[in-house]
Amino acid sequence: MSERRGNVSYGTRQAKHVSELKQQAARAFFWDFLGKFSTHGVSFFISVLLARILEPSEFGMITMVMVIIGIAGIFSDSGLGSALIQKEKVLPIHYSTVFYFNILIGLLLSTIVFFSAEWIAHFYEQDALVPLVQVLSLSFIINAFGSTQSTKLRKELRYSVLTRSSFMSSLLSGLTGLILAMQGFGVWSLVAQILTMGIFYNVFIWGMSRWRPGVEFSMSSLRELWTFGFHMFLAGLLDNVISRMDYLLIGKLFTPATLGFYHRAKSINTIVAQYSSGSLMAVLFPVLSKVQSDIPRVCAIVTNLLRVVCFTTFLLIGGLYLISEEFILLLFGEKWLEAVPFMEVLIISSFAYPLSAVMVNVLRSLGKSGEYLRLEIFKKSFVILNLGVLYLFGIQIYLFGLIIISTINLSLNILYASRELGVPFRTFASPVICQILVTVAAVGISWYVFSSSECGLLLSMLLKGFCFSTIYLVLNVLLKTESYIAFSTQISSFSKDRLNDRRNDMG
Repeated sequence: MSERRGNVSYGTRQAKHVSELKQQAARAFFWDFLGKFSTHGVSFFISVLLARILEPSEFGMITMVMVIIGIAGIFSDSGLGSALIQKEKVLPIHYSTVFYFNILIGLLLSTIVFFSAEWIAHFYEQDALVPLVQVLSLSFIINAFGSTQSTKLRKELRYSVLTRSSFMSSLLSGLTGLILAMQGFGVWSLVAQILTMGIFYNVFIWGMSRWRPGVEFSMSSLRELWTFGFHMFLAGLLDNVISRMDYLLIGKLFTPATLGFYHRAKSINTIVAQYSSGSLMAVLFPVLSKVQSDIPRVCAIVTNLLRVVCFTTFLLIGGLYLISEEFILLLFGEKWLEAVPFMEVLIISSFAYPLSAVMVNVLRSLGKSGEYLRLEIFKKSFVILNLGVLYLFGIQIYLFGLIIISTINLSLNILYASRELGVPFRTFASPVICQILVTVAAVGISWYVFSSSECGLLLSMLLKGFCFSTIYLVLNVLLKTESYIAFSTQISSFSKDRLNDRRNDMG
């Protein structure tokens, strides 16, 4: 009898733990999505205004510099942030050690980049880059002061603090850049926006976070985290370098204006990643890390999440592809028209990113950092081949190569994740294939309907978006796709949870 009561008590505690984790994840998702929506909304609105004031070549110059800053930036964390999130039991000394390590690396990187400014300018054959590189090198020191606080808040799923900090810093830095641009400061207005973004973020996150580093540093704690973090660092370094090589080569081979057009198209392309799955991905890693010992539960979470992400991803991709020309002309003006072909192909290739992110988080959360690194190395070999295509045959063929590579990479990610979870490949592949077919059909029908119509930019964009969304939804409902069922179930469950929370608050 006592054993039965003990089992019941254990089951009750487990159910309570699951319920609490679900509520934490839901709140974290809500706040992270709100943060991404508000922060990127503000940033995008300000970037539209800046794009109408500044020239594409000025954006291209900043992109040239930020490629180098971005590649060097991976060293500032060295994978230790991921190690802190993945580690189940983290002590205060772990956080303090990582904080001081980040400051040290930030100082070192700022010094190296500052004195490399002339070499960077010589590489691009743009002497005007020297002062830009030197000033922007300060970003390493600035960002290092808020890195550990952000990691701790993510591990604790306290995304409300991160959201408020990101939104306010994005708003204030954007206004700073906009005011300077209106005063005629040109490219320096973009420099000011980048640096003040980090400064404001640190001020807000230090003000709203209770954690402060202790006066302690432990090499043993650093080595302990480095065991996992080293593989994550190498994978991150590889991804960082390869993912920015397109900017590096285009900046070297073409004009700053061409790089500006490409960057504009690629920045719009990130909308798909941020709003179809960005919030889910931010929450998924810490959530899966908490239940990593329960493989069936991990599998259930990942399967359901993949279906939801499939539905939202292809909805955004299809809509943006159809309205790409109207989108560019209406928001940025005719001087950005050359960005349209870039945007159309990049939008298609972006379908794999959110779906791959779900699969990759399986390896990360299960502590398979070695497997993750080997997979990333293998996938990046295809990207390197395509960069060779860019150098030899030009940018157009390179862009179409991105679609092929995205498909290959997603297939590999699904293969590795399904193997780790012990499920068939088709479990994860079937909803993806189904949504591809639905999206192609919806785009084709919408394009046929509007192929001969002539109307204003705004009306055309609204009608195309509405037509595609309607056809996409109708096809999903008629076919009863797994992705639609998962998405509608998730929305219904989320609504019921919010309603119950309100009733409990009123009671």
